[in-house]
Amino acid sequence: MEFNDVIHGHRSIREYEDREVSQELLDQILDTGIRASSSGNMQSYSIVVTKDEELKKKLYTAHMEQSMVVDAPILLTFCADFNRMRKWLSLNDAPVHFDNFMSFMIGAIDATLAAQNCALAAENAGLGICYMGSTLANCDQIGKLLNLPPNVVPVVGYSLGYPAENPAQRDRLPKHGIVHYDQYRDYSEEILEIYKERDEKGWKRYMDIPKLKEMTERLGLKNLAQIYTITKYTKESHHEFSQTVLNYLKIQNFMNNE
Repeated sequence: MEFNDVIHGHRSIREYEDREVSQELLDQILDTGIRASSSGNMQSYSIVVTKDEELKKKLYTAHMEQSMVVDAPILLTFCADFNRMRKWLSLNDAPVHFDNFMSFMIGAIDATLAAQNCALAAENAGLGICYMGSTLANCDQIGKLLNLPPNVVPVVGYSLGYPAENPAQRDRLPKHGIVHYDQYRDYSEEILEIYKERDEKGWKRYMDIPKLKEMTERLGLKNLAQIYTITKYTKESHHEFSQTVLNYLKIQNFMNNE
């Protein structure tokens, strides 16, 4: 495929064919992740490939019962990882640290860069993916299931396989609403114009799906902004997930531990 076609053709795929991804193709995809940019070339990430059906069933709960977890032939989990680096330092008589929040952020960025490289390679090969925010939100549960040692935290993950659907492409905010030149230019009333298409298409999507329409009407929601903050991403849920991540970072030795 042409590079621009891959970039601009992205869709989140939640339904997959009952068809294996060859190890040869998987290796090619993983190789692209390993070539991603990395802070200081430390490559402070690890990639966990999950194919085992029983393990995927366990991960299904941790991933908030999203169907693609068990339907896709492969799950990829990209982890911030300073476990490997710290052991290398120890064996070379170098100071062993990287046990702080900044180190986690470096590893998280490295993992995300590798994840997107792999995603693009997969889509270029005709596969589909669906990123799952539950990877970070329930990092403690997923970390336990994947047997992650200290200094390793799951950050991003997605399902991977041959698409069994061709969903409509989701809208994106216009470039002028996202790109700033030289310095950040704060927003005022043009916010309504920037979000106009999102408001219209997002609301239509909810109204076209019976169960989502019923929920929206039952709660008396009037616009997409209310859907986002009253049903999808509530303040309470984000506080809870935030605490989960902070607690797990402390357990995994990423919070400036003495």
